[in-house]
Amino acid sequence: MKLVEKQYLFPKASLKEKRNEALITKKVQRSLFDTVRDDTKKSPLADRMRPRNLSEFVGQEHLVGEGKILRSFIENKELVSLIFWGPPGVGKTTLALIIANAMNAHFITFSAVLSGVKEIRAVIEEAKEQLKFNGKRTVLFVDEIHRFNKAQQDSFLHHVEDGTITLIGATTENPSFEVNSPLLSRCKVLVLEPLRKSHITAILLNALSDRESGLGGQKIEIPQDVIDFIAEFSHGEARAALNTLETAIMLVRPNEKDIRPVTMEIAMEAMQRKALLYDKGGEEHYNVISAFIKSMRGSDPDAALYWLARMLEAGEDPLFIVRRMVIFAAEDIGNADPAALQLAVSVKDAFHFVGMPEGWIPLAQGVTYLACAPKSNASYMAYLAAIKDVRERGALPAPMHVRNAPTTLMKGMGYGKDYKYPHSFGGYVEQSYLPKELDSKEYYHPTQNGFDAEIRKRLSFYKSKRKGLEDE
Repeated sequence: MKLVEKQYLFPKASLKEKRNEALITKKVQRSLFDTVRDDTKKSPLADRMRPRNLSEFVGQEHLVGEGKILRSFIENKELVSLIFWGPPGVGKTTLALIIANAMNAHFITFSAVLSGVKEIRAVIEEAKEQLKFNGKRTVLFVDEIHRFNKAQQDSFLHHVEDGTITLIGATTENPSFEVNSPLLSRCKVLVLEPLRKSHITAILLNALSDRESGLGGQKIEIPQDVIDFIAEFSHGEARAALNTLETAIMLVRPNEKDIRPVTMEIAMEAMQRKALLYDKGGEEHYNVISAFIKSMRGSDPDAALYWLARMLEAGEDPLFIVRRMVIFAAEDIGNADPAALQLAVSVKDAFHFVGMPEGWIPLAQGVTYLACAPKSNASYMAYLAAIKDVRERGALPAPMHVRNAPTTLMKGMGYGKDYKYPHSFGGYVEQSYLPKELDSKEYYHPTQNGFDAEIRKRLSFYKSKRKGLEDE
């Protein structure tokens, strides 16, 4: 976003001339959002609809909701250096603009792709001038800050620390890896989440009704299912959704005489992708996720990959898929391959780190591993059996010898008496750990699959030792 703000810099000017210059600058300086709002004929819809304050902002309730951190900063007029970490199109630039506007601060923005140390020095000088002659603090917004090298990031440090600038960086990459530690320690990292479908829908409806900056003045007919499609396939990006809507409107070419509906075909053409039969809130959602899980359970990696692709292409939340994979690893593979659960959790972490569009790569690896792993639901079934006894028999008392005895009184009552410390007996000693009413009860029955077979051997060994002690 370019700001309509003219600078008059005369290096050898007198103090009086500089003060006059500051007054001229102040007169021609315009609102941060005027450029967007004034030129509605030429600016893209996504820029024209950019929120100007928190009341217009949609999403990120965990940051801008009542009593939340970012709203508190703005309401209390506290300028704090920040790093916004999140996917594209979720409001990073907009929030930076809202902060600067609310604080009546001078706002400078540039991309780390196009700027270097020389440009940073010029910005610092400009910030000093603004503070000295206009009494305004400067908010420096750096898009894609992770693209700055160490030397470029270091050039900010002193000026952030002494308050010359308030830095707001935006990044789609994990700042723990991409922003150096000294700069990171001077900034508060705020994580922005992908917008939900309901957020995108609200943004689209607002654009369609806004007569000042949006499409409210045009004769447009757009069914709800088309709006849902655009919201669904925008993958949480408001900019992508608004760009698609604007393109679709261009394709129907509405005018004052005719009202041409925006059909699903036109929306698909605008988005350049097809709508698959997959209603995230309806029956097909449950059909596909069921087929996905049962394909992995049935050790069919090809089918599992197909259903994974179906869900991703239809716009399913990848983290929903990963959650099901983590549950599957524990429920259906269990101790037959203990590494399966670790891998599923690693897939979750990898997806958080990589994001889309490349996030499907670790997902595909995880799905094929889980599908091919040996299967066992022994631990899952063991818990169901244990919870059945808990619910039917209530809270049975723990045996005295396995109770903790932190006080003399408790020791005197017999707590911990006759407890046998297994390590004093070579790692295993026969004693009961269950309530008396459930003594000798067995819940866990490992299978013969994978590592389960090894566990089965160990349990058989422990049982034989118990039997030998009983025979004695």
